[in-house]
Amino acid sequence: MFILVPWLKVIRWQNLLIIFLTMFLAWWCVVLPLESIDTGKPNLLLNAINFICISASTLLIAAGGYIINDYFDIKIDIINRPDSVIIGKRISVKAAIAMHTVCNIIAVLLAGFVAWQVRHLEWVFLQLSGTLLLWFYSTHFKRQYIIGNVVVAFVTATLSVMVLIVYEPVLQQHFAMPLNAESIRNHASCLPVWVLIVYAFFAYMLTWIREIVKDMEDFKGDEQEGCKTMPVMKGLKYSIVFIRILCIATIITITIASVFLKIYNYNILYIYMQLCIVLPLTLWTIFFGLLPHKQDYGLYSKRLKIIMLLGILSLLIYHFQLFINAQS
Repeated sequence: MFILVPWLKVIRWQNLLIIFLTMFLAWWCVVLPLESIDTGKPNLLLNAINFICISASTLLIAAGGYIINDYFDIKIDIINRPDSVIIGKRISVKAAIAMHTVCNIIAVLLAGFVAWQVRHLEWVFLQLSGTLLLWFYSTHFKRQYIIGNVVVAFVTATLSVMVLIVYEPVLQQHFAMPLNAESIRNHASCLPVWVLIVYAFFAYMLTWIREIVKDMEDFKGDEQEGCKTMPVMKGLKYSIVFIRILCIATIITITIASVFLKIYNYNILYIYMQLCIVLPLTLWTIFFGLLPHKQDYGLYSKRLKIIMLLGILSLLIYHFQLFINAQS
């Protein structure tokens, strides 16, 4: 048990749990209902077994990314948070590299197992791209202006949400269908695809924002190691303004999406999105940066994670509203 504790800390098991919760709710609330409600009654590729394979693939890639990131960040972490350094102290460097390799190999094999069933092995390029991007993030991108934050946000949104569209042919078919009131009433529209795209956008933007906040928290160590993060290159005040702009763009997009859902009779989901996503994110944006100390940025990051969780839980409201609309 004591041997597992350092590994659980390195792979950020809490973050992996949030990723799995996101994938599970997106699959259970958006993808799975297509099989039972849609008039076509399609056979989903992402049944329970295949979904477990795809979600496990994503979690292993994320875990491998955390491991290799800590490996290349040993010097920076000694400056920023010396008490939390694990690789090189409680876990050997060789063991970390070996575990990173094993995680990525198993992840690609699991994705390949699902893709092979429909003879679309090219889909595995998504997982291969994720592993390569996380590797180059740790070695190069993280120390560059903006690109590191964008890469992490892109990989997070793609491998946790968009991967379901890539690996589910039924969703791909729905994407080509017209989006109108009649098709939505018949549950034969591309609405489920657009719902997943909106959630992918939400995951992308909040991950990007949170990565910049973490850079602000790690400002001292990054500066000493020559990292060209936004806080180092442009300063903390500039970073605060930039984050607020990203928040406003996210708030506007989510508001438009919720109004669109309300037009098509998703009233409960509209109310939830306004009260539990738009309002908290608006308040977070207003108060962000008012507390100037390093430890305060950690607090902002935790509150942002709560907003992300509220966004994930809205998938349950979507599922409930879908059931109600189907009965009416």
